[in-house]
Amino acid sequence: MPDLYPASKPYVCHSIKVDAPHVLHVEEYGNPNGITVVFLHGGPGAGCEPYHSRFFDPESYRIILLDQRGCGRSIPHAELEGNTTQALVADMEVIRERLGIEQWVVFGGSWGSTLALVYAQTHPERVAGMILRGIFLCRDKEIQWFYQQGASRLAPDHWQDYLHVIPEAERDDMLAAYYRRLTSEDEVTRMAAARAWSVWEGRTATLLGRKEVVAHFADPFVALSIARIESHYFINKAFLQDNQILNNLNKINHIPATIIQGRYDIICPMESAWELHQSWPGSALEIIDDAGHAASEPGILSALVQACDDMLDKLSP
Repeated sequence: MPDLYPASKPYVCHSIKVDAPHVLHVEEYGNPNGITVVFLHGGPGAGCEPYHSRFFDPESYRIILLDQRGCGRSIPHAELEGNTTQALVADMEVIRERLGIEQWVVFGGSWGSTLALVYAQTHPERVAGMILRGIFLCRDKEIQWFYQQGASRLAPDHWQDYLHVIPEAERDDMLAAYYRRLTSEDEVTRMAAARAWSVWEGRTATLLGRKEVVAHFADPFVALSIARIESHYFINKAFLQDNQILNNLNKINHIPATIIQGRYDIICPMESAWELHQSWPGSALEIIDDAGHAASEPGILSALVQACDDMLDKLSP
């Protein structure tokens, strides 16, 4: 099974101003003359990590990593003003035009799959291919599953710590209760809520718990942007219409796409990937039987690298 490509450093970094107050951090790796791929991280709010460039053959791909609004090294950190799905789609177009890119492969996992699909449906002529992982369609039932009732039955021990921050009288709507705290003026309140929210996600991200994953999600800098931005998006239904993505698949039927899904994904259950694939005849679905959600799960990681290599074969002259 293929492994990640060797680590490398970006050959250029950009700070790109979009709508005030946002400035986006963008990095380029690989071959400046290669097939362009843009990596869309999850969350929303997670930001990019150095290993994200390593899914792609650096000899053949021009690799674009961008930290979405309020994430990673984009500033202001954890900012909610002007932070919407439509704004992120517009940001991708600003970056594409600024970097002189005609078309690119769009790679996205978890929330990144949501953004990738919305972007492709908005600008199908700009998308040469798609590689999607851990499908999240941002529907009410998916948000309720993870933040209110559902996933709690599979990890009641970890759920107890997520519940602990919220008084019993407010637990009928955990998303709203968390959002109030994550937008509080009190820093102690914000950070306690951010850590509990983010650690719940980190503990459920892999099939077998991994301390380094939980530690990453528990980092205060990471936790704050993940928790604030996720709760902001989810309380606003991700700024999407009901079932918007499945209802607009006809716009992207012609785009080659590979979907990779862990069978035991607690965060984004396989049902959404299955529904997406069933409604998208041109897509290929690969189910990883011994994996949960994270891109770093061994089976998912290998499948993603292989999918990126296969996309080169499809798109190379």
